[in-house]
Amino acid sequence: DHHINYGSGSGLQDRVAFVQNDPSQYDASIRLADLQVSDTGTYQCRVKKNTVAVHEVIVTVEEKPATPQCWVEGESVRGTNVVLRCFSR
Repeated sequence: DHHINYGSGSGLQDRVAFVQNDPSQYDASIRLADLQVSDTGTYQCRVKKNTVAVHEVIVTVEEKPATPQCWVEGESVRGTNVVLRCFSR
């Protein structure tokens, strides 16, 4: 139908577009720009020419962890034990 259904409140309107200018030329691929963790979900491609073909794709966007914060617990003296602690959000 030459259109993309973005769903309700998805925030995809400015980031999704057909790869080819004219999807009726047998390529209805879409490009999703600036992926975000909230883009995780099931996407459906529904192509209608003479018949209707539907295919679903599950997209999982994972977030890169923040830089860890590390510190030493205990005194750094030869022959003693120390604990190295690291934490990341």
